Amino acid sequence: MTRPKSSAIVMTLYLLFLLVPIYWLLNMSLKTNAEITSSFTLWPRDLTLRNYAVILTDPSWYMGYVNSIIYVVMNTVISITVALPAAYAFSRYSFVGDKHLFFWLLTNRMAPPAVFALPFFQLYSSVGLFDTHIAVALAHCLFNVPLAVWILEGFMRGVPRAIDETAYIDGYSFPRFFLRIFMPLIASGIGVAAFFCFMFSWVELLLSRTLTSVNAKPIAATMTRTVSASGMDWGVLAAAGILTIIPGALVIYFVRNYIAKGFALGRV
Repeated sequence: MTRPKSSAIVMTLYLLFLLVPIYWLLNMSLKTNAEITSSFTLWPRDLTLRNYAVILTDPSWYMGYVNSIIYVVMNTVISITVALPAAYAFSRYSFVGDKHLFFWLLTNRMAPPAVFALPFFQLYSSVGLFDTHIAVALAHCLFNVPLAVWILEGFMRGVPRAIDETAYIDGYSFPRFFLRIFMPLIASGIGVAAFFCFMFSWVELLLSRTLTSVNAKPIAATMTRTVSASGMDWGVLAAAGILTIIPGALVIYFVRNYIAKGFALGRV
């Protein structure tokens, strides 16, 4: 057996291993609770779409997706807007304590969300932001802004400074230069940073659950509260899981060509 064939077999087995949980989740979402709990089957014997109908018609379920999308988009926009000028400053200027400040930003990303759950809860309860979309969006900025700065700084450092100087000589103001010349040059970096911000905010559970109760409760928190008097609704929970995977999969599809570059800080 040649080496390329061996590598292909290993990669195929690895991909199948990764897809088993997703297939099993899809399999459960198309079954009734009675079939899920009574027997082991590799495919639905009595295929049903009732579980998806429950999610798409019950406001307590589909509003979870709406709430999640609202605060995730808000967080992504805020994080990128704040990170762009900060990353430009770190990539273009040297000032006292710049490396220490850059490292301090990353330490916020290293801390677990549980450390900040109680302070955020008390603060937002005091100022009337509890159970709002902006509360979760701002809380996630504590983690996403440092990550976005870290990624964008690498992309910006790869752009020659001569471009900045040439634009100033040609009479461009800084805002005009930054929006019309510089940002298109790092468009892939902005896309990668937005992807990571989106993914963290979409899958984060602790802060989003702690800072919301009814009006802004995300789908991740809704999925943890599916126990009723009749027990766990496994089929609906599996369907919710499948629908939760779809937005992340779509985002990954659109930025798939830039993810590797994002991990390398734009230097590949």
